Amino acid sequence: MAGSLSVLFLYEVAEEIRLDQLRRLVGAPPPGREPALRHAPEYVQFERPPVMEPIKAAFGEGRVAYYDYGVVSLLVEIPFEGGWDEGIQLAARWMNAPDLEQRANDALRPLLERAAPALSKPYQERLTEDYFIFHLRQIRDCDNRVVSATELLEKHGEAIAQMVRGERAVFSAAERAEILSAQMSYYESDLLVTGWSASLIYDTPEGAAPTIQLLEYANTQLLEFRHYDALLTNLLMNAYRSIERGTSFRARWRLAHEAERLNTIRLDVRELTERVDNSIKFLSDMFAARLYRMAAARIGVPDYRGLVEQKLESAGDLYGFMMDQYHQGRAFLLELVVVIILVIELVFLFRGRP
Repeated sequence: MAGSLSVLFLYEVAEEIRLDQLRRLVGAPPPGREPALRHAPEYVQFERPPVMEPIKAAFGEGRVAYYDYGVVSLLVEIPFEGGWDEGIQLAARWMNAPDLEQRANDALRPLLERAAPALSKPYQERLTEDYFIFHLRQIRDCDNRVVSATELLEKHGEAIAQMVRGERAVFSAAERAEILSAQMSYYESDLLVTGWSASLIYDTPEGAAPTIQLLEYANTQLLEFRHYDALLTNLLMNAYRSIERGTSFRARWRLAHEAERLNTIRLDVRELTERVDNSIKFLSDMFAARLYRMAAARIGVPDYRGLVEQKLESAGDLYGFMMDQYHQGRAFLLELVVVIILVIELVFLFRGRP
């Protein structure tokens, strides 16, 4: 068999990347239709296609993609040819390589320095994700017939499970069934098996390319929601600390400022999550939508999105509570001022009597 291993590294680098400015900086061509799904209508595409440019890294050649919502991905392809044992060894070697992330960082650093003018509100600390995609070209049997996805799973399901997990050891029947449960085919001669850290694609190079890009897109969403989850966690912790300082007059007055900051960030996160959700349109292409949902569920996008939604609701409740405390403090102050004015008037009234 022949194919390639795509090593994918993703970085959360900024709140936004100005793609038009970036295209001028890197000399990239105008945006085209991405991803180029072979069985989809023209409107199944990114709303704002990422800027892409080729790259040569120490461990292979590939390309870098810049997404408008602040994510940069580095994808390097490592070609291979051999039997299933070689594929298993390749997976175990690269998926457990201790220095791979550092080598990817070294390859990406000069590109980010060049792209710095197009980064809006760059982050000092960057979240990262990595993912591995094995692409097997279609295999022919002794009769020159393309091996179907069903035959491939029946004969080599164990090897596929080992490659998807990056393990050399043989799995139990139950675990192997669980790994292979996340599978999908469009034609009888193509197959996608996806896992939380890697996927295997059995297809032609033309058919595999848009699937790889959808897997990459799902991982950019995972990275975005991980970022929002961490941001909201810190935000809620600070809000709780402000409330724990007490509800004295000065503390309640200070809560108004904290509440406005909390609500501003909450609305910003809501806007950013909607932008990520709307960055690609599937509409009537049900296969692409199902493929994306399966991959997203496998890598944990719905889980992190659920955490973000829960924390957004908590932030909204905290905002309401903090503003109630502030308004109560202000109402108390106004009542106190009214009482003082009445007392002063009464004093002058009684002093003025003969």
